[in-house]
Amino acid sequence: MEIIKTKIGRRSFLKTSGAIGGGLLVGFNWFLSCKTLSNRETLNSIPKEWFKINGYIRIGENGMVTILSPNPEIGQNVMTSMPMIVAEELDVPWVNVIVKQGKLDEDSFKNPQFAGGSLSIKKGWDPLRIAGAAGRYMLIKAASKELDIPFENLNTDKGIIFDKSKKIKIDYGEIASKAVDIKVPEDLKLKSPDKYKIIGTSKKNVEGPKIVNGEGLFGIDFQTEDMLVSMIEHPPAFGMRAGSFNKDEIIDMPGIIDAFIIDTTIPNPGWADVNAFTEIIAIVGHKTWDLIQAKKKLKVDWVEIESLENSEEHMIRLERDLVYGETTEKRLDGKPDLAFKNAAKKIERTYSCPFIAHNTLEPMNFFANVQKNSVELVGPIQTPKALENSISSLLGIPIENIEVKMTRIGGGFGRRLYVHFGLEAALISKKIGAPVKLMYAREDDLTQGIYRPAYKSIYKAAFNNKNELIAFSLKGVGLPSGPIFPNRFPAGAIENYLAENKSSKTNISTGAWRAPKSNFTAGAEQAFLDEIAEICEKDPIDLRLELLNKAIQNPVGKNFDYDPKRFIKVLELVREKSSWVRGENKNKGVASYFCHSTYVAEVVEMVMVKNQPKIKNVWCAVDCGIVINRDSAKNMIEGSIVDGIGHALYSELDFKNGRVVNNNFDKYSLIRFNQAPMNINVYFVENNLSPTGLGEPGLPPAIGALANSLYRITGKRFYNQPFFANDDLFNS
Repeated sequence: MEIIKTKIGRRSFLKTSGAIGGGLLVGFNWFLSCKTLSNRETLNSIPKEWFKINGYIRIGENGMVTILSPNPEIGQNVMTSMPMIVAEELDVPWVNVIVKQGKLDEDSFKNPQFAGGSLSIKKGWDPLRIAGAAGRYMLIKAASKELDIPFENLNTDKGIIFDKSKKIKIDYGEIASKAVDIKVPEDLKLKSPDKYKIIGTSKKNVEGPKIVNGEGLFGIDFQTEDMLVSMIEHPPAFGMRAGSFNKDEIIDMPGIIDAFIIDTTIPNPGWADVNAFTEIIAIVGHKTWDLIQAKKKLKVDWVEIESLENSEEHMIRLERDLVYGETTEKRLDGKPDLAFKNAAKKIERTYSCPFIAHNTLEPMNFFANVQKNSVELVGPIQTPKALENSISSLLGIPIENIEVKMTRIGGGFGRRLYVHFGLEAALISKKIGAPVKLMYAREDDLTQGIYRPAYKSIYKAAFNNKNELIAFSLKGVGLPSGPIFPNRFPAGAIENYLAENKSSKTNISTGAWRAPKSNFTAGAEQAFLDEIAEICEKDPIDLRLELLNKAIQNPVGKNFDYDPKRFIKVLELVREKSSWVRGENKNKGVASYFCHSTYVAEVVEMVMVKNQPKIKNVWCAVDCGIVINRDSAKNMIEGSIVDGIGHALYSELDFKNGRVVNNNFDKYSLIRFNQAPMNINVYFVENNLSPTGLGEPGLPPAIGALANSLYRITGKRFYNQPFFANDDLFNS
């Protein structure tokens, strides 16, 4: 059993008795005391003050429990997994739980309330357990007084409190109203993992039935009776801005109310205020179809203000700045320059990847209703707090007068970390003086950014006359920043080691794409390690294990980011599950990677079908600590593997004179069903460590394992993504 300090005391657990039928409302404010509630406020109508908390528990007289999930639901199923943690410590049966989306309030939440970085479960683990344990404590304490039985003689199971003899029982719903004045101790006892009944099991998506039935859960579904619709037109090329346009002609078209230019420039932009096009033409009307027709009639004087970039120039610039670009980060162990100078053998390989788009299934959209001194915002956003701050700065409206409501998100992958589309909706609403829903066409999204940067890296290795690895060097540059993680593997495992990041420049807007930087670097690094293994005449898994054991027994340098023992476990597990046999893995490629505090090893097995490679099997071993929802965790890993493989094989954005050439799915390639792996097998390292990230770590090693498997069946090394678009072997 774990003892954990609540850090907050009694005022952090807001309590109110139900005026109708009795009941307990436990509000959990993670690290800050909150306002108390009036006794007049009832369970049937949750007061506004309750919306400004992170997570809470409501217990009705019938024993049903409502648990609010604090973070945006982006398809990673945290709306199921986070309440599972609360319910576990509360000791309530899952069948009695109702889950609802929580509201935004980071002032009381004191923890990032966003979907990104695979952080939701990792950050929420302790606070959510405290929330459940606090509720359970209060109920037992109330039952102790009611039944006149010592606290230590009472226990709980499935929402029922009972004594040691199990003859005296009382339901949570029966005692809930009596628990409202119970003080919460500074120290709370949490369950040990061997006592878990909910955590580690598989629970279906709590919104699954609503999704299947087509209920309006997503931002694109939201509407009000008096709502207008808007679409935008941004410059056709990066490096341009809007000039004059045929406004009179547009507003005379059927169904069109107004057309105007908005400027989303913020005086003091935050990290989420990324947007290459701050001046945008907005068209407002009653129907989306009318807006689409109006956009076709637009005649705009686009003004060139910066150079118009081409894809060919991007690669040339990256090549140049690998040498001459500004160094932004560096690690140096030993004397790699001397080792390379005296080496018996050296290899050098260059890897690259293009800009790619996020392509969320749900088109970009947001609803805004801007009044004189208040703003209502509703939509799919990964960073609601950042949006709230930016709206306040842009419109000069106090944050307390701004309400951001989170809807279910139909795909994000980092695209909805950036808030420009919410700002656009708000400015359009303010200008038109009415509530507005902004809708992007697919072309609007694909051509506006915010893209995964283009990268280029050089890897070098030096060997002695026994073909032993003696030095390792990696240098990376990106548009705009480099992709290298200097302190990740194989840092700490090689005596002479150099890792360096360099920067370059672009006017194309870039940002986080699923597993930022790792989505490129893992593929390059792991493919290069396989070439090293070949020169050293070692099995690829054996080479990785040998390096990891060196990091344990004789670590190099002052620090490195990973735990080699956990790395070893996933490699050994994937070797076992994939039936990897030294010297007999004709069609199999392996890769292992650490990111988002999680360790993943993957083996990809490919076969040739009519001169085309087909992925037959993928085996994946994961160490993410305690697995909360087993089916959900497995699904996330499967999805990330398909995502990584698909983009590495097929996807790229091509720029001509600043314009995106492939501006819709007829020109931009994504993986198809028949190209996905036939089988994906996911295995978890069983331990009792605190849970870590899971939405992103499965993607990066899939690219390396794919490249290594391709080499084994084709005899060719693949250095430039997308592999198939740039290779004649698969385009004949």
